[in-house]
Amino acid sequence: VQLVESGGGLVQPGGSLRLSCAASGRTFSSHAMGWFRQAPGKEREFVARISWTGWNTYYADSVKGRFTISRDNAKNTVFLQMNVLKPEDTALYYCAAGEIVMPTMRPTYWGQGTQVTVSS
Repeated sequence: VQLVESGGGLVQPGGSLRLSCAASGRTFSSHAMGWFRQAPGKEREFVARISWTGWNTYYADSVKGRFTISRDNAKNTVFLQMNVLKPEDTALYYCAAGEIVMPTMRPTYWGQGTQVTVSS
């Protein structure tokens, strides 16, 4: 599975962005998908994940209520809608494919990352 993220950019606090992750490979629909992020000087952290059916989602406490993960298996794409963005959301965001390890996931495949910067 190859993963390519897009949709990052510069946004003001309180704004919104929608990240997309396009996957290649016929096994996309059998994988759990997720988003992780890494800010400068910090470790990579879990953000959100979605089951292969799309029915089960889980979010980090820091983004719960502001971010929404979804997927379109027909288009081999997973999305991360980010609302009410805060400066502390600034990071390189990575798409991941893998398996659910409750409550988060264990990534097997990674994308190259897309930068999100929240600043006025």
